[in-house]
Amino acid sequence: MTLLPLLPAASFDRVNRVPKLACVAGEPSGDLLAAPVLSALKQIPDTSCLEVYGIGGPRMQAEGLRSDWPMETLSVRGYVEAIKQLPAILKLRKELISNLTGEGRPDVYLGIDAPDFNLGVELVLRKAGIPTLHFVSPSIWAWRAGRITKIKQAVERMLCIFPFETEIYERAGISTTYIGHPLASEIPLEPNSVMAKQRIEKILSLPVNTLDGIVVSVLPGSRSSEIELIAPVFFETMAELTKRMPGQAIHFVIPVATPRLRAPLEALLKNTLEKYPDLQIHLIDGEADAVLEAADVVLIASGTATLQAALWKKPMVISYKVPWLTAQIMRRQGYLPYVGLPNILCGEFVVPELLQDDATPSKLADALLVWLNSPSKVGQLRARFAAMHETLRRPTGLLVAQAVAQTITANKNRITV
Repeated sequence: MTLLPLLPAASFDRVNRVPKLACVAGEPSGDLLAAPVLSALKQIPDTSCLEVYGIGGPRMQAEGLRSDWPMETLSVRGYVEAIKQLPAILKLRKELISNLTGEGRPDVYLGIDAPDFNLGVELVLRKAGIPTLHFVSPSIWAWRAGRITKIKQAVERMLCIFPFETEIYERAGISTTYIGHPLASEIPLEPNSVMAKQRIEKILSLPVNTLDGIVVSVLPGSRSSEIELIAPVFFETMAELTKRMPGQAIHFVIPVATPRLRAPLEALLKNTLEKYPDLQIHLIDGEADAVLEAADVVLIASGTATLQAALWKKPMVISYKVPWLTAQIMRRQGYLPYVGLPNILCGEFVVPELLQDDATPSKLADALLVWLNSPSKVGQLRARFAAMHETLRRPTGLLVAQAVAQTITANKNRITV
């Protein structure tokens, strides 16, 4: 692996101004991906005093981002949900573009995922002479392949997190850099479930060794729409699995992705315990990594978290529900038979996916039991995930930061003083 070369110090000696980076992350997963990039930028001489602004979450803000608009406005999934939020999204987009083509003009724009929003912004900015980088390729290899024409017009360089993506873009004449997936560097190659269980017990003030039985980690998503559609099924699945395993000590641990999701999850928990008072369900704020590391098996909504679970080498059951109309549109535009990232990266169904009408408590409990009753199958899966982990393990934050710094330097003559 060859790292992009570090840039010489004082490249901006001739430009009496602080370089500017505008970036937009539209959801919690993008916030997670971009924070290490902002941290790495501080280590490069030419970008150590970079002014960073745009849209991002708490992790990016902790690394110095000034978030001028709320990230929650963009945190929607699916066509139906996006239509409901469309007026607010369009208003934000108009304000953002007006700012970035005016007094807030940056030296480079970094779009972090959120392609439906970012590609439109990047198209306008690139036409205005602002260099554009896009971090995390849209899933053109899975569906909506026609977007590559728009990408070629909008994006100066695509920063690819999966190795097979670079060939697709290079064939289309789009510059790329394979930067690996940042989670692969943050997550250790060998999980320690015992320590993770102890951490959760301490945070939740549970008695020592409470989690010595079976731990089922349940991740119903990070959006309100996901909690509304899939979380009720997951809670019923917990009851069904407990019924199928009488006499077993089963603990279900749910990481609450964002503060606004705690209230709806607490309401679901209360209703569930009224019907099934013997269930052992624990809500914990954040701590998704500890919850996954502690797991014996994972019940999870489709999304970036499925890759997180795979990097922790965990057997999982992937599920998802969207409104009927959204499902029909997605089905007609889909090209791959799977939606979960572990299956996409492995090129086959290594973990089950139960979607839409198949996402029932009975079927989900059946699939979880297969993992719990098949230690040899779990061992084979862990070996597969370990190989995947090695492939994705790169100094992602540094590579993206260097691409940003290179772009600023290469375009320094465009800077308006």
